[in-house]
Amino acid sequence: MSATDIERRRTLRTPGGVPMQIVLGILVIYFLIPFWWVIVNSSKSTAELFGGGPALWFGSDIDYIGNFVALFTYGGGIYGRWLLNSALYAIVGGLGATALSVLAGYGFAKYRFRGRQASFAILLGAVMVPATALVIPTFMLFSLAGLTNTVWAVIIPSLLNPFGVYLMAVYAREAVPDELLDAARVDGAGEFRAFFQVALPLLRPAMVTVLLLSVVACWNNYFLPLAMLSDNRLFPVTVGIGLWQSTASTYGAAGGQSLWSIIILGSLVSVIPLIVAFLTLQRYWRGGLAIGSLK
Repeated sequence: MSATDIERRRTLRTPGGVPMQIVLGILVIYFLIPFWWVIVNSSKSTAELFGGGPALWFGSDIDYIGNFVALFTYGGGIYGRWLLNSALYAIVGGLGATALSVLAGYGFAKYRFRGRQASFAILLGAVMVPATALVIPTFMLFSLAGLTNTVWAVIIPSLLNPFGVYLMAVYAREAVPDELLDAARVDGAGEFRAFFQVALPLLRPAMVTVLLLSVVACWNNYFLPLAMLSDNRLFPVTVGIGLWQSTASTYGAAGGQSLWSIIILGSLVSVIPLIVAFLTLQRYWRGGLAIGSLK
């Protein structure tokens, strides 16, 4: 038995760890209940959804297929277009924000230049500013530039991720030893080659972290596209579902109840790409790549 296994068993036998595990179990259940509610109620017909049956269990008439067909045919299939819009905003915005964060964070961590401390202080201040507070000034600027109601009005602001830059700067400072970069320069590597061949592989865990955070933020973005866009064909899925919910709440039983089933199923479908992204990228989420790089 290895020392790691012995230490793990000692940790599990520690009395203080049992209450913490109970608390964590309760929190897991608390966060999974809404997701389970969406899974259950997205299978129900409109009659069962408002019929007073059990809210956390399936009804007698499971109608996933009917609701799924209704979801992608309602309004001329606009939901599929909203999904594609969200994918465009998340992929382009997420990749762009990650690339800029990696370059800027590496520059802050490994280069000395005039105004570096002041720039980093401004960056820290930008991290503390909520994104919603910048939507109205951003809208005014994009309105003067004639870019409102375009995809660029959502993509360009998403490229700026102060927290991603801060995270990459902190990680690059520790994960990329200066000795490795000096050795690469001595061997004749230029700055670009040293960055791409030496530093970039060591930054992969932080890059994946920033990429996931950026993609999730772009996919879940609501207030920015709501303010920037007026054409419903450009809406992301978050704004589109909000539009359906507003319609269902306004018209009530006259026409709103028929929308609630597809609203719930649409919410469930909109979460699936994020789950796939986490499951796909988690194998790249590894730390300690720089361990053993120096002797």
